[in-house]
Formats: sequence, C-alpha cells, structure tokens
Amino acid sequence: MQTSKWEEKVRRVTPYIAGEQPKGNVIKLNTNENPYPPSPMVATRLYDLAQDELDGVSSKLRKYPNMDAENLVDAIIKVYDRQYPGLLDFDRIFVGVGSDDVLFTAFMTFFNSDKPIIFPDITYSFYDVWAEVHRFPYKMLPLKDDFLFDINDYLNTENGGIVIANPNAPTGEYLDPGQIERIIKANPGSVVIVDEAYIDFGGTSCLPFIDKYDNVLIVQTFSKSRSLAGLRIGMAFGDAKLIKYLKDIKFSINSYTMNHPAIELATVAVLDTEYFNETVAKVIKTREWTKEKLKELGFKFGDSKANFIFASHASVPAVEIFEKLKEKDIYVRHWNKPRIENYLRISIGTDEEMKELIKALDVILKER
Repeated sequence: MQTSKWEEKVRRVTPYIAGEQPKGNVIKLNTNENPYPPSPMVATRLYDLAQDELDGVSSKLRKYPNMDAENLVDAIIKVYDRQYPGLLDFDRIFVGVGSDDVLFTAFMTFFNSDKPIIFPDITYSFYDVWAEVHRFPYKMLPLKDDFLFDINDYLNTENGGIVIANPNAPTGEYLDPGQIERIIKANPGSVVIVDEAYIDFGGTSCLPFIDKYDNVLIVQTFSKSRSLAGLRIGMAFGDAKLIKYLKDIKFSINSYTMNHPAIELATVAVLDTEYFNETVAKVIKTREWTKEKLKELGFKFGDSKANFIFASHASVPAVEIFEKLKEKDIYVRHWNKPRIENYLRISIGTDEEMKELIKALDVILKER
C-alpha cells in the first residue's frame, strides 16, 4: 500500500498505559481504586436523577450543564471551610473531568515556555506524556536511591514549571508542607503544581499556601478517597488569577466538560464528610496492617502515605511474583522500567482482599 501522506502531519506520542482491567471474579489491586463504594448519598441522588428523567417533568439531560459547576463548587467551599475557614471562594476553585483533565489543562495553561518543566524521574507517568503531547521541554530529576526527593534539585534548577505528586506515585513517599514551601518560594517565576491525589490517606495538604503564594496550584481528585474514579471528578485550588487563566483555556476548548449527573453526584459525595472520614480511616488501618504482614514475608518498602504500598522482595524478582499472583487472580502493578523493575505497587483493598493477598504471597514464596 502506498504510504499515506497525511501521516506525516500526525502528532505521535507514546501514550500513558493504565493498569490492567481484568474481567471476572478477581482481586484487583493494581489501579489504586478505593475498595469501598461511594457515599450512600450518591446512590440516592442517582435514583432521584433517573426518576426525574423518567417522569419527564424536570429533565436535565436535554439541557447543557452549568458551565461553572456552581453546585459542586459551593459544596466544596462549604466542606473545606470547616478546616480552612475563609480560604476558598468561587474564584479560587477549578473543577474538571478527573484530576487528569485538570492537570492536562494546567500544563497547557502554565508551561508555555522554552525552559523545561521539571518533575521526578519516578512519578506519575502521565506527566512526561502530557509534556510530549504539548511539545514542552521537560527534565526528569532523579529521586535518591531510597526514592526520596532531593529538595535541592528543585531549588537550583532553571525551569519553566514544576510538578510534584505528594504523596508521590508510585512510591507513596511524602514531602511535608515545609519542604514544598521551600520549593514554591525558590521558584517565584514558575507555577508549582502540587498533585495531591492521595493526600487524604495520611498527609497534610498544602492548600493554605494558595493564600500566601500566587504561583502554586493544588490539584485533588474524587477518584481515590471519595470512591468516584468512575465518575471522573477533579479540582484545583489556587490564586484567583491562576484559576482565571485555567478557565480561559477550558472555555476555549470545551465549556461543558462536566456533565450534569457528575456534578450532582459529586456534590452530594463531598457533603457526606462522615462517610468520607470513615472510609479513609478504614483504608489507612488496612494499609498499616498490610505493611506489617509484608515485612514478615521479607518485603521492603517506604512509609507510604497513600492507598498503596510500593514493595520489593529481598530475594524473589517482582515480575515473578506479579505473574504468579495473576495466576491466582490477584492483580497488582508492575513496571518494566529502570530503577523500579523489581518493585510492585499494591493497592489497598478490603481487609478480606488483603488477607487473601498475604496468603497467596506466603504460598508463592514458600514454593520457590
């Protein structure tokens, strides 16, 4: 076949590869989903929305959703005001279709420079994909051998922007807000994005810094701690000027990125703080139990503050454990990449799921 000339104009990138989505009755610990369902209020509200559509009296799906997702933003302000009184208002919040959508828009908005974006060499693997898509220069700064950050790298490297996942993924390592603040202060000419997808599982948010610095954007998600990965809800907090620039880009691409059901269901989810606190506490308790059991089996790992553990066994290769767990219908995450090829990222499931994991690992290690 003749070579297609149009292919010369295609923008080619190596895409992000998500964890496997196995079918059937398996234990799925490979994509950091919350093992518990969302707030019961979500199901109740979903039923009400469906009933409205069936009745045909107050149908919302035939109409465009609110561009600014005002109900959701108002709910976020109400809930966050309990911990951060007076910090947030409408002009300091941006919402989108999962934190990936929010982060992608932030890359497009703030990193329009000939200087490199900087982020760790081991981190959320979408960052370099987005940089490649936008044709932005970027530089990956190596983590230490123990996967901890070298803060000095972020204080002394010329850059066009900084992205830090905190806690980091896939390592689970955490920087305290004081260290993040040093980075923000040292880079007044760049926007510093702090990706806090896992912050609710043991860390302290850097959210208060938006009142002190105009160059920091805090990004969070409903996918992890609020059990709504399937609904795709993300949010960012920052100085009003930052948020305005984000919205300018968003409304220049697609004003209606969030659909009406997503806005309504996320609104009731964020308001149910009692359920949120309960499920987060359960995940943390199970994570700490799992750490102890993994240590007994000869695994080593850092002090994860996320809903996963990044572990390596002292004598058995990670890929071997990964494959043998799959044979037992237990899925964890493995990357065939330099520095981390001998590690497994294990999402925290229910107590029952983690007990099955530990039992399976014990058998695998004894059979070797």
